[in-house]
Amino acid sequence: MNKEILLDVKNLKQYFNISGGTIIKAVDDISFQIYKGETFGLVGESGSGKSTTGRSIIRLYEPTSGEIYYRGERIAVGNMSIESWKKEIHSLKNHQSDEIQKLEADIDQLQKQLQKATNSLKQTIKKQIKTKEKQIIALKENYRLNSQEDIEVLKSKIKNAKNDNIVKPRFRKSVQMIFQDPMASLNPRLRVIDIIAEGIDVHHLIDTNGLTKAEVQDLREEKVMQMLEKVGLSKDHAGRYPHEFSGGQRQRIGIARALITSPDFIIADEPISALDVSIQAQVVNLLNDLKAEFGLTYLFIAHDLSMVRYISNRIGVMHLGKLLELGSSDQINDNPIHPYTKSLLSAIPLPDPDYELSRTRLVYDKSQVNYDVGSWIEVEPQHYVLGTETEVKKWLELD
Repeated sequence: MNKEILLDVKNLKQYFNISGGTIIKAVDDISFQIYKGETFGLVGESGSGKSTTGRSIIRLYEPTSGEIYYRGERIAVGNMSIESWKKEIHSLKNHQSDEIQKLEADIDQLQKQLQKATNSLKQTIKKQIKTKEKQIIALKENYRLNSQEDIEVLKSKIKNAKNDNIVKPRFRKSVQMIFQDPMASLNPRLRVIDIIAEGIDVHHLIDTNGLTKAEVQDLREEKVMQMLEKVGLSKDHAGRYPHEFSGGQRQRIGIARALITSPDFIIADEPISALDVSIQAQVVNLLNDLKAEFGLTYLFIAHDLSMVRYISNRIGVMHLGKLLELGSSDQINDNPIHPYTKSLLSAIPLPDPDYELSRTRLVYDKSQVNYDVGSWIEVEPQHYVLGTETEVKKWLELD
C-alpha cells in the first residue's frame, strides 16, 4: 500500500544576503518527502541548515527558490523561481523582436541594393525582399499562436505562485512548531493559560454562537486545562508565568501550545537540546505518546543522532545546507555510506568504559568531497546518498 505524502519539499533553497554582498546558502537545493504518521529526523552539526529548513517550511522565512507542498497543495514558491519565469517571458518577447529587427535591417539593405542594381539583378533582389517580408509575417503569426500562449502560461504560473505564497489560516492551524529554547519562545508577560490559549483565540476554535462571554471563557479554560494534563502538567500551573517553571516544564508548555489547534504536522526544532539530559528522555517519550494519541506527523530536528534514531522512522543527514544521506533509521545507523554520516556516528558516546577506550573518532574532511557535482544515488531500497558514482563506489568499498 502506498504511503500518503503529507509534506513534499522540492529543490528548496534558502539564501541570506549579508553585509558586503556576501550570500549565505543556508539551505542549498534539498528535496525530501515526509509521509503521514511518521517521524522524519533531520540531523547535522550546528550551522548545517536544519532549523532554517524547518522555518522555511512553516513559512517563518520566505524560500529563495524551490517549492513546498502540503497535502498535495503548494504552500510556497521561491522568489527565484518566480523571477526565472519573468525572465522567460522577457526572453520570449525579445526573441521575436530581435529576429524581426534583423529581417527588417536586411530588407533595408536590399532596398539600397535595388536602387543601384542593374535590370538583370532587380528581379532577384525583389524576390529576396518578398521572402524576408514573408518570414516577418510568419514570425508574427508564430508569436501570436505559440509564444503568446507560452507567455500566458507563464503569467498564470506567476499569478498562482503569488497566491500560493499567501499563508492560509488552515495551514497555520494544521502545522505547528516547537522551538528550541522554551524560555525565548514564551511570552514572559503572559500567564500559561493565555500562552496556550493564543491558538484558540487566533483560529476561533470555539463556536461562540448562543454563548455568553462567561461561557466562552469557561470553554477556553477547559480546553487549556485538558491540554496541560496531556503534556504532564497540572491545572495549578495555568495561572503562573514562564519564569516560574523549569526548562522541561517550559518545553511542555510549548508542546501544549503547539497541540491546542489540533495540528496534523509538527516541526520540532531541537526541542530537547536546551534541556538537562535527565529530562530529555521524558520529553521525547511524551512526544511519542502524543504522536500515537493524536495521529501526529513530526519533523524532528536535532544534532544528536542517538536520540534521533530512537524517535525517527527515517533520517536525513544535512551538512552546509546540503542533504547528504537519506534512509530509514536502521539504514542510516547500521549502514552509513557518506563519510560525514560516519563521522557523526563515531562521535556518539556510549555508557560503556571498554567501548569508550577503543572508540575511534572519524574526522570528516570536506575538501575531499565536492557537493556541487554529486547527485542522488540509491545504494539500497529507499536509501540515498549524495555523491558521484565514483565517490559512492569508493565509500561502499571502504565498508
